[in-house]
Amino acid sequence: MDLATVIGLLVAWGAVFGSLIIEGGKLSELVNVPAFVLVVFGTIGATVTGTSMKTLSSIPAIIGCALKGRSTDPADLIDTVVDFARTARREGVLALEAASQDVDNEFLRKGIMLVVDGTPSVMVREILETEVVGMQERHKLGETVFTSLGGFSPTLGIIGTVMGLINMLARLSEPGKMGHAIAAAFIATLYGVSLANLAYLPIAGKLKARTAEEVVCCEMIIEGVLSIQAGDNARIVETRMMAFLPPRVRKDMEGRRPLRGRDDARSGRVERAA
Repeated sequence: MDLATVIGLLVAWGAVFGSLIIEGGKLSELVNVPAFVLVVFGTIGATVTGTSMKTLSSIPAIIGCALKGRSTDPADLIDTVVDFARTARREGVLALEAASQDVDNEFLRKGIMLVVDGTPSVMVREILETEVVGMQERHKLGETVFTSLGGFSPTLGIIGTVMGLINMLARLSEPGKMGHAIAAAFIATLYGVSLANLAYLPIAGKLKARTAEEVVCCEMIIEGVLSIQAGDNARIVETRMMAFLPPRVRKDMEGRRPLRGRDDARSGRVERAA
């Protein structure tokens, strides 16, 4: 689970409820069932109108994607591809067919199998980049759903507030109840704005960030696979893949480079001796 998402949501909502308590208010003052029904279900209805029930039914899975941690660690990915590069130089590219069967990353496995099958490098890049585009489009559906929820929610809140004010103005003959009626009317706006900015839009942003991370990993895989196909040694494969990483992450991996260099040199001597 991604702790940043959970902690962020808890802190944001805690700030809202905490500020109310500090001001001397009560949480029960924020409870308004009609306003909640209007804002939540009205927002869902407006979103369904703009998308589809099939897309909306995937919301639980989309939320799970936002809450879970990064599925692919770039450092582990580089280690795996570098190991494939060593295997390819020692035993040949065909040996990667068996080695790739234990890999959980389907995108990497597909790239390796394309190389094993002798697919031209231009076509390998084209096929894998098409896969990346398809993945981005699928992920974009989830982002669109939560962006739409974040857009409609404040509007439904305002509608609820206007309805509450109309209801209040219809009862001007009861001035003693006007204060409570005004407060109840604005609760709908509070619901709409809070849900949009403390739930829907942050989740949409998290999904967008997840997609960006996956795209970077896919681009790393493409470069690594093509480098293996070109016959590059493990050091070159690693260097090309690490170019996608931030300097801090590269520095963390520097400690493992000398050992890899000796392994590559040893592999080169074995190949020359053969």
